[in-house]
Amino acid sequence: MENAERRQAYRLHLQVPMFMRGTDAYGEEFVDLAKTLDISAGGAYLTSPRALAKAALITLTVPAPSVSNSGLVPASMAPIQARVLRQREVGDVHLIGVQFLKPLD
Repeated sequence: MENAERRQAYRLHLQVPMFMRGTDAYGEEFVDLAKTLDISAGGAYLTSPRALAKAALITLTVPAPSVSNSGLVPASMAPIQARVLRQREVGDVHLIGVQFLKPLD
């Protein structure tokens, strides 16, 4: 099979906003709002306003409202640790491929 899919988990083409925290390619700590272009149990493809170093460790957190319309507080999702595998610049946006250190359930 020439172009066999190498992924271990199915990708969802889903845009999810996430806070991304880490150290950028210039050594500066940051917290940015990014969004996924696709996501799987093992990783994600994200848009980022800044360049990141290959193999950099970042933390991703899904923002959640503090209180829903029903008055119930949603369960917060634990931060996701990830490693940068690849990136490319498209205009003023960086497309970042990351692998989660622990696959999502």
